[in-house]
Amino acid sequence: MTEEEKQIFSLDFNYLYGEPQSSGLFKHLCEDFNVEEHLGFELTGEGEHVCLWVQKVGENTQYLARALAKFAAIPAKNVSYAGLKDRQGDTKQWFSLHIPGKITPDFSTFESPGVKILKVVRHNKKIKTGALAGNFFSIVLRDISDKSALEKALLQVQGGVPNYYGAQRFGFDGYNVNAALAMFRGRKIKDRFKRGIYLSAARSYLFNRVVSARIKDNLYVKPMLGDCVQFVANRSFFPLTELDAQTEHRLHSREVCLTAPLWGAGELTSSDNAKEYESGILSPYREIQEGLAKNGLKQERRPLLLVPEKFSSTWLDENTVKLAFYLPSGCYATSILRELIKAAE
Repeated sequence: MTEEEKQIFSLDFNYLYGEPQSSGLFKHLCEDFNVEEHLGFELTGEGEHVCLWVQKVGENTQYLARALAKFAAIPAKNVSYAGLKDRQGDTKQWFSLHIPGKITPDFSTFESPGVKILKVVRHNKKIKTGALAGNFFSIVLRDISDKSALEKALLQVQGGVPNYYGAQRFGFDGYNVNAALAMFRGRKIKDRFKRGIYLSAARSYLFNRVVSARIKDNLYVKPMLGDCVQFVANRSFFPLTELDAQTEHRLHSREVCLTAPLWGAGELTSSDNAKEYESGILSPYREIQEGLAKNGLKQERRPLLLVPEKFSSTWLDENTVKLAFYLPSGCYATSILRELIKAAE
């Protein structure tokens, strides 16, 4: 990609509670960032797929998937996982290996630095990407510069934060969004994984832009006529055809929540004022919109705000705090952390 082809895609999205007043260190050690995957369903104990419950420290998910395929003497495409997990962390996640009609390999002899196979269970289905309910997080923040400011922020984030896609999705300086644009303009990308990364980055960028605008315009909890609201329990959504006290109550009680568009083919699912607002925010990105539609993505919605569940904080000393919380699948812990601390200098 030449400098002439690159466009500026600002990742300076608006804060809900203002820029954090305290600085701190995040992921100072791998052990400071713990993630435990929650599938939300039980494995059957039998079937063509061997599922591995794996703990990895400082290891890449894709690399480990290839290593497991090599160990089991199966094609790499026969290994799947519900989601990518951070390399710089201590994470537990499921891998599934399609091994029909064969004896289960002895994974107790599998060796890889920083990797432990904790459980081996057969299942009747492949664990597909995104097939998980959520993740439990345990995170240590160090060198906190302003304890009182952070304690205030810890209370605020429990009411919700912008449900942004994390900066890691976009690559350095928005590289992945630029790569998507180049692909839309005809550049061939043979690697299916890279194609997926670029498409996700472009789509996520449009979502973040709408959320950031609604934060700026103080419309993050205030509904507009035609807004798409989503049932928190089952994720189905519908447009608001009228604004009344019942709608306000359902939003306040978290029975339903406001959403922003995940762009794809077809018309926006919002209507009236909300549709006009969203179209206006995204009008500078027509080329991205068209590219996403042509690549087979469909119009979907995602909640505007992210409310962490089972949130707790414990001060380990005057400058170190440990956080614990649960987030639904597809949500980023960094969306919580960006409202709490700025990077220590």
